[in-house]
Amino acid sequence: MNPHKMIPMFPADFAWGAATAAYQIEGAWAEDGKGPSVWDLMSHQPGRIWSGHNGDIACDHYHRWREDVALMKELGLKVYRFSVSWPRVLPEGVGRKNEAGLAFYSRLVDALLEAGIEPWVTLFHWDFPLALYRRGGWLNRESAEWFAEYTGVVADALSDRVTHWMTLNEPQVFLGHGHQLGVHAPGLRLGFDDLLLATHHVLLAHGRAVRSLRERARKRPFIGWAPAGNIATPADPDNPRDWEAARMAMFDWFADPPTRTPSESHSLWNNSYFNDPVIFGHYPDAALKKWHAWLPEVQSGDMETIHAPIDFFGVNIYSSSTQRLDENGRPAAVPAPQGYPQTFFHWAVTPESLYYGPRFLAERYRLPIYITENGLSSMDWIARDGGVHDPGRMDFMARYLSELARAVADGVDVRGYFHWSLLDNFEWAEGFKQRFGLVFVDYITQKRVPKDSFHWYAEVIRTRGATLSIGHGAGALAAPPGPL
Repeated sequence: MNPHKMIPMFPADFAWGAATAAYQIEGAWAEDGKGPSVWDLMSHQPGRIWSGHNGDIACDHYHRWREDVALMKELGLKVYRFSVSWPRVLPEGVGRKNEAGLAFYSRLVDALLEAGIEPWVTLFHWDFPLALYRRGGWLNRESAEWFAEYTGVVADALSDRVTHWMTLNEPQVFLGHGHQLGVHAPGLRLGFDDLLLATHHVLLAHGRAVRSLRERARKRPFIGWAPAGNIATPADPDNPRDWEAARMAMFDWFADPPTRTPSESHSLWNNSYFNDPVIFGHYPDAALKKWHAWLPEVQSGDMETIHAPIDFFGVNIYSSSTQRLDENGRPAAVPAPQGYPQTFFHWAVTPESLYYGPRFLAERYRLPIYITENGLSSMDWIARDGGVHDPGRMDFMARYLSELARAVADGVDVRGYFHWSLLDNFEWAEGFKQRFGLVFVDYITQKRVPKDSFHWYAEVIRTRGATLSIGHGAGALAAPPGPL
C-alpha cells in the first residue's frame, strides 16, 4: 500500500497519549520534604510486595523527568497523563505546603508545554498520605474535605497552565484491593459495611474535588475521572439477546444470577455503583435494595456533592468478559476456550473490549469517552543487538486500537487514548515483575531503551492510525479475533 494514500482512522484532534502514576515512577520517596504514603508504608513491610520490591527509587523520574519528557516528544505524544503525589505536595495531607514538591510539578508542566504536549493531571492515583490514614483514611468523613483542600492547592499551583483534570484513578481497585482484599495499600480487610462507608467518602471526595477545581482553577477546567471498566461483550455480535446480556453484565450487576457466589455479590468490581452516583446523582436502586443492610448513612446534600457535573468519562480498559443470556434471562459468562491468549499478567486478550466498552458507557452516561489506560504486560528484556523487541505489544495495540477505531467510525464519541504505560514501572503488589512500558527501564542503571512498540506507536500517532491498516513489525494485522 502506498503510504501517501493511507486513510487516517482517527480524527485530527484525537488525543494520542501515554500515562504514568507518581508512586510507580517518581522514586525520591523521602526527598525534598515529601511525606510518606500508605504505599511507602506497605512496600517496606516484609512479604507484602513481590520479591521485596518497593517504590523508593522506581524509575527515578523525580530526577530524570527531563529525559522522560524528551522521550515523550520523540514519541510524538499529544497528551500526557500523570498523577500528582498528594504527600509530596502536602506532607501531612493537609495544612503545610511543600514548595519543593509543587515546584517539581510546575517544572514538569512547563517542560511538557514547551515540548508541545498537553498535561493531563490525575489528582489521586493511590498514594494516600500516611498521616491522614492514621486519622482514619477514607473511613473518616473528613477525607472528602482533606481531598478538596489538596485539590485546591494543586489548582492554585498549576491551573494557570493545566486545563485537563482527573480526580480519582480506579476507585474500584484502590478500595477493593486495598480495603477489602488487603493486597494493595493500606492492606486492610474491612467488613462490608465499612467498605461501603469508605466508598461513599471516596465519592464525596470526587465531588468536592470537582467543586474545588471549578472554584479555584485560573483557566476553565475540563474535568473527568478514571474508573476501572468492568467490560462485557456479546458472545454473538449478531444476536440482540447477547447485546442485552453484555449491557446487563456491565450495568445491571445487582440482580444476581443464580451462579454468583457470596464473595462476588460483595465485590466492588462494577460500573453502576460508582458511576451512577457521579453521573445521575443516585446509587442504583437495585444496589440500595440488595446492600441495604450494609449501606452507610447518606446525609443531606451528599448526592448533590457527588453529582457535581463532569466534562468527560475516562475509563481504564484492559480486558472483558463474554456474555450471553441464560435460560432465566440473566447474563451468563461464556468460558474462554482452552489456550486463549493472555498477557504476562494472565489477563485475557480481548480487543473487542475497546469497541463495546466505550460504546456501552457512552450510551449510558452520555459523555465524551477517553481511554485513560490500556496496555499489556509482557516479558521484555534488552536483546543482544541492544534493542527491546516486543512484537506482542505491537500486535496487542494494533488489535485494540483497530476496535477503538471501529467504535469511532460507528459514532461513539471517543476523543483520546492513553497507553499504559510510557515507562516500565513499579506495578504495585507485583513489584517490578510486570513490564507495561513503551520504554524499557533498567532499574539498576536507570537506562531507558525505547522498545520496538515505542517506534511503532509513534507512526500510529503520526498517521492518526492509518498504519493500523497495513500491519506492523509483528506481521500484517489480520481481522480482530472473535470473542474469547
